[in-house]
Amino acid sequence: METVLEARKLTIGYRQGHHREKCVQRELDFSLEAGSLVCLLGPNGAGKSTLLRTLSGMQPTLSGELFMQGRSLSAYSERERSRSIGLVLTDKIFAGGLRVRELVALGRHPYVGFFGRLSEEDHRIVEEAIHQTGIEAKADSYMAELSDGERQKVMIAKALAQQCPLILLDEPTAYLDVTSRIEIMHLLHRLARQGKSILLSTHDIEQALLLSDRLWLLSRSLGMLCGVTEDLVLQGQMSRFFGRGGVTFDVRDGAFRLENASLRPLKVEAPAEMMRWVQNALMRSGFRAVSTETEPTSDLFLRVVSPTDMELNCAGKRITVGSFADLIDRLKLYVHA
Repeated sequence: METVLEARKLTIGYRQGHHREKCVQRELDFSLEAGSLVCLLGPNGAGKSTLLRTLSGMQPTLSGELFMQGRSLSAYSERERSRSIGLVLTDKIFAGGLRVRELVALGRHPYVGFFGRLSEEDHRIVEEAIHQTGIEAKADSYMAELSDGERQKVMIAKALAQQCPLILLDEPTAYLDVTSRIEIMHLLHRLARQGKSILLSTHDIEQALLLSDRLWLLSRSLGMLCGVTEDLVLQGQMSRFFGRGGVTFDVRDGAFRLENASLRPLKVEAPAEMMRWVQNALMRSGFRAVSTETEPTSDLFLRVVSPTDMELNCAGKRITVGSFADLIDRLKLYVHA
């Protein structure tokens, strides 16, 4: 596949005065392929925003080389760069006086002449970007009238109107509700399938694991590790990059959990589709779900058939349970027994 963006021995950070530098990440090597959705993950302070600003050309590199479609990014003019890289930042959008169509049309700025007049083709591209992001119904609305999720779709539409092969997004779902976060991530996934190369930083681990073609894991102490999502997860890299203070990544359900050795073991037999929620209820009640093989001496056993059909067995005493509320109340009697 075509390589859209490539870094060789890239060092990023800030210049402080003539002879001082603050390095954030050193000698990074990575590449981004055409038509892929890549999620940049890392703890706060790892350098995610610094990396994205450097890749966009907003911030100079400290050393190393960046290539855009095989050509050094430093050789690009400002107009060439704006035709190649679209950038959507986390910052709140202060453009309430503009209508949606007007803001999206700003994405055509790198292509219009001195007077900024849009051609018939420019208007067609703007309308197509509005259609791709599903905001036709809001095209004549003022930005001030939109929700946060709708505003983010407008900014993505503006980047699409630039017709650039690469779109960079810094925390595009940071201020959004659950539904809007899912909509934005699926929109970006769809755009990647249509040929765009998309790199975004995010703390939305669940959606990143579900939709990203590759992950870029970034840490101040470990540097950067790139790979296909499933490879990195099953190699234990999520816990390696994010785990600390007893927090580990559970490969079985793709979630981070706090290990608690004080939780009492409870043997569980449950349908696979219910196991996660059984584990949740047990953890809050002071127990951890185990199998008979791992904890053969545990005197507690829970058999789950459905949310309304459960049986708790303690030292031979069987108790029928008809709901999770009832189960949690029963477990309170045994947690310190």
